[in-house]
Amino acid sequence: MCGLALLFALALAAPALCEDTFVYFGSHREGPKIGFSVAHFDTDTGKLTTPVFLEPAVAPAYFIIHPDGKHLYTCNSDPGSSVSAYAIDPATAKLTLLNQKPSGGGDPSYVSLDATNHYLMVANYLGGNFAIFALEPDGSIGERTAFVQHTGHGVDPKRQMHAFAHSIRVDPTNRFVLVADLGLDKLFVYRFDAKTGAVQPNDPPSASVKPGSGARHTLFHPNGRFVYLNNEMASTIIRFGWDSARGVLTEFETVSTLPADFKGSSADSEMLLHPNGKFLYASNRGHDSLAVFSVDAETGRLTLVQHMPTQGRTPRNFAFDPTGKWILVTNHDSDNAVVFRVDPTTGRLTQAGQPVSVPYPFCERFLPVGK
Repeated sequence: MCGLALLFALALAAPALCEDTFVYFGSHREGPKIGFSVAHFDTDTGKLTTPVFLEPAVAPAYFIIHPDGKHLYTCNSDPGSSVSAYAIDPATAKLTLLNQKPSGGGDPSYVSLDATNHYLMVANYLGGNFAIFALEPDGSIGERTAFVQHTGHGVDPKRQMHAFAHSIRVDPTNRFVLVADLGLDKLFVYRFDAKTGAVQPNDPPSASVKPGSGARHTLFHPNGRFVYLNNEMASTIIRFGWDSARGVLTEFETVSTLPADFKGSSADSEMLLHPNGKFLYASNRGHDSLAVFSVDAETGRLTLVQHMPTQGRTPRNFAFDPTGKWILVTNHDSDNAVVFRVDPTTGRLTQAGQPVSVPYPFCERFLPVGK
């Protein structure tokens, strides 16, 4: 296994160790050699190699890697409006397209798996809807098991003229599905049947946020008692209490992801909890920073620690390496990726090395060599 990994590393013009990690990048642009690229990441030093082109794909946006390390799933946004499944060769990181299916709506923006890893879920941003697909034994995308269309509009006539489903994920019990809708300023809750892949509206069916906020992504705290929702348009994070027995959200607090004296235009993008659950990170597009918060273990309350410039324009997604010692950020409008070291005690970030060139990056994911 290590020998094969070393051979592939030579193709990347960089030495590899068995502890090294492959990193996938998705480039969201039309043209030659646009799709997925791959690089090596050294988990000891934080060194990132320059990615090399791997596989063509139409507008790959948000993508995920199956916990088995052998499958990758992506939403192909406009003009693709589809979801795709790939097989991964863990020794070389090469991708093989298994199949592709219409996502059910325009500009799919988010994909996730249920807790059993038997269902693929996709939120269609322009379509204002979401769909769920069964996965076949070989990892390909099977039949659609659920489809829900949201209706209505928000208060902003330019950004919220109709529903914009932005993310979808299951709760830790796998009994509920949460869907954040930017256009409706709502976080919807659906009951999920893991045997059939079907959904039904919960009672109550949703939690509303401040008009004009633009609900985007959700996170569950590792203890399962708190849900965090970031709001793209308001650049805020809301902490909810989560009743896992009834699927009920209770709003506790709202914090800004921007400095108090910031006067420009900015929009929230990604939001992640550190694997230890002690720190939360959120990317600001416009302020071009990562907001760092400490998380109170008992209450889930967020306390601002730092705003770290991302060394580029319009940071979108970011990811922790498998050790949790590093964060990798992609700057969408600067065509680069930047590595930051995570202080395990405070959560503070420090830049590690210079930005690495990546063409128009949307998303990035780590794959341990020999997974």
